[in-house]
Amino acid sequence: MATDILVPTLGESVSEATIGRWFKKPGDTVAADEPLVELETDKVTLEVNAPAAGELGEILVKDGETVEPGALLGSIVEASGGAAKPAPKKDTEAAKASAPDAKAVEAAPAKESAAGYGNHGDAAPPAARSADDNGPAVGKLSRESGIDPASVNGSGKDGRVTKGDMLGAIAKGDQSSKGPAQAAPAPAKEARPTPPRPASKPDDAAREERVRMTKLRQTIARRLKDAQDTAAMLTTFNDVDMSAVMAMRSQYKDIFEKKHGTKLGFMGFFTKAVIGALKDVPAVNAEIDGPDLVYKNYYHIGIAVGTDKGLVVPVVRNADDLSIAGIEKTISGFGKKARDGKLSIDEMQGGTFTITNGGIYGSLMSTPILNAPQSGILGMHRIEERPVVRNGKIEARPMMYLALSYDHRIVDGKEAVTFLVRVKEALEDPARLVLDL
Repeated sequence: MATDILVPTLGESVSEATIGRWFKKPGDTVAADEPLVELETDKVTLEVNAPAAGELGEILVKDGETVEPGALLGSIVEASGGAAKPAPKKDTEAAKASAPDAKAVEAAPAKESAAGYGNHGDAAPPAARSADDNGPAVGKLSRESGIDPASVNGSGKDGRVTKGDMLGAIAKGDQSSKGPAQAAPAPAKEARPTPPRPASKPDDAAREERVRMTKLRQTIARRLKDAQDTAAMLTTFNDVDMSAVMAMRSQYKDIFEKKHGTKLGFMGFFTKAVIGALKDVPAVNAEIDGPDLVYKNYYHIGIAVGTDKGLVVPVVRNADDLSIAGIEKTISGFGKKARDGKLSIDEMQGGTFTITNGGIYGSLMSTPILNAPQSGILGMHRIEERPVVRNGKIEARPMMYLALSYDHRIVDGKEAVTFLVRVKEALEDPARLVLDL
């Protein structure tokens, strides 16, 4: 008896995932709940665990292929020396390809070449297969780009063309498609495929390394560009004297850590200061939905965290209800999960405003890009001593530049400046954060 391995529900607004890697090979013994395969979505990387103990049967979806929630990945069979075969799932494209006659298909590559597919390898797709037969994602890309999947060398099971294969063909400017799809114009509202880069000189090409972007990195690139193309984005700056916050942190950090079990950083102060400013300037906590403005009367603050796979933004929900200790604990937990690749999709959705701290990498000043559909993002930067005038005297103070990028369609210049001034006032007099002033 076989137990299906299915793609789990990926979360709100996540409709597909890419197979990152399989941890096991067919025939390997697996324990219940043992990680089997890694999935990459446009928001997070997650693992699919074994639904039962036994042996891993046939793997139906290979590394790099795109799958949808509920799709069949493979099966767990009883540990009986590998004699059992996984039961095919009738309503799944990949399962149909693994039917009992699949071996006969694989055993006759010469026939496929004779039918006109030799130029694309033995695993080329059958002539009768349409664009949508390779999956909805491939069909959509085919219609938008005019590239016929039959002209693309498929890397999927039985020569199926995957979404990654199509993206690669588009990037290479492969316009060798035939039939009506070639003449179909790209939708007016969607960006055209990026033109291919000029070929490198032979000496330079030998020293280059071409690596396919991960699903997460592709999505980061797309979302950032979409934010630039959609929002009327503008950035305004201010600076803040961090003397008071640093003095308070130095005085209480040991007691704070002993009582709360977490370190006292700057993000707790900044989050509290941002929430106070958002309450005073609600437009910065709003977003555009068609002809409407949606004002968020709650404060889910996204905290940008850099990982080796790209930038992720976990969300501190209802941050206005948390103390500084509660905020610091939540952020610390997110940081550990992000480094371990354990953030869930739900933990990265629903933010109303974002804070990003380039200062930990040494950034003096930057113009952060909006995390759409939010209308504001605050950039923190490194703290360094600079000469400032206080009471007619020049003094060295630990100063930090603040940068607020905002959507000018929603937020006026006056509101943006007011927001930054409120943040500055709270940080330069942190007693305001305790007294809710």
